[in-house]
Amino acid sequence: MATVAINSLLNYKTEKYIDTKNKAVGVLHRLFQLSVIGYIIGWVFIVKQGYQEIDDAIQSSVITKVKGTAVTNTSESGLLVWGPEEYVIPPQVRTLLIFQTRLKPCTSHKVLNAHCCVDEDCKKGKMVESGHGVMSGKCIRNNENSNGTCEIFGWCPTEKNIKPQKPLLKNADKFTIYIKNFIQFPKFSFSKSNILETTDQSYLKKCRYDEKQYPYCPIFRLGDITRRAGCNFQDMATLGGAIGIVIQWNCDLDKGTSHCNPEYQFTRLDATVSNKSIATGFNFRHARYFKNAAGESYRSLYKVYGIRFHILVYGKAGKFAIVPLVVNIGSGLAVMGAGTFFCDIVLLYLTTGKKSYKDQKFEVLKYEKQHTVQMYTFLRFFSILKGPQYVCIENNELG
Repeated sequence: MATVAINSLLNYKTEKYIDTKNKAVGVLHRLFQLSVIGYIIGWVFIVKQGYQEIDDAIQSSVITKVKGTAVTNTSESGLLVWGPEEYVIPPQVRTLLIFQTRLKPCTSHKVLNAHCCVDEDCKKGKMVESGHGVMSGKCIRNNENSNGTCEIFGWCPTEKNIKPQKPLLKNADKFTIYIKNFIQFPKFSFSKSNILETTDQSYLKKCRYDEKQYPYCPIFRLGDITRRAGCNFQDMATLGGAIGIVIQWNCDLDKGTSHCNPEYQFTRLDATVSNKSIATGFNFRHARYFKNAAGESYRSLYKVYGIRFHILVYGKAGKFAIVPLVVNIGSGLAVMGAGTFFCDIVLLYLTTGKKSYKDQKFEVLKYEKQHTVQMYTFLRFFSILKGPQYVCIENNELG
């Protein structure tokens, strides 16, 4: 058994070419080869540009600037002029709602989860989440027969949970955002920006982004961004939201830098299937602190609803290189070899003459060592009269 295995391992198999005269299989073989050639030329080289070396490790920097002014007059804040310094919290753009508060012990009966009858009901140091404070340990009651409210240390009055019905900055859709993007592909030492290279100082003052007319003007109106994302600006600004701005760079450096242009996509990131989820929207809180003439501490609490922009940069660059070209050609030739294997399977198992083809295809050649060796030695003699002569000597004694 071991001898058979060793002999099988040491045997050498070589290809044998047989002209089958089978036109159906011949056509199948040529179609397979043409398909592989079409795939290599059409998909690998033309569509996927398989002759190029790719650098997708893009290095990017984004700088934003918002411009726009609005005037509001509300009962909470009075007459105010809003500029980027007031409504922009880098890197977020928002509309605002204002709540005025001050710091002192709060005994409001409207604080939830802080009702009590005696002081023991108010555990000192316990946090009251709905009241935004900490219990002092005292129960405040109007009289002995009434229920009371735990005294808490916190900013008063407590925040009212009221949803806005309309945005504070109504004309914010006309505000503009300037997105300056610098990119670099280190493998090719190539860098570029999304701003037109021009000496005209007034170019950025008069242009607004347009895919055809101003593709290198990175100034966008907020209303245009939400519209491109499939949303209404006024509805989105009321309860807030998140928009993704995707800057895509696909650069073919074989065609020159003019074919390396940014493409912009806008998507609302907090949208749901039904658009009625309680998770839709965006808000957060921040405060500004000050003191009055008597030295009492105050703060203005802002619950901010607005639009948050996420700027994402992707890209890749390609340039001709001999290594990927050779690799893809070699891969294509290897795939073409599979056509021969497939046609052999058809001839061996699916055609009517499969038995005769199998007999011709697989032939075992036995080599036996001979113990008798015939050697012919030629001796050349030169004769002056008869010319050169050859004498053949048969030697059978060498085995």
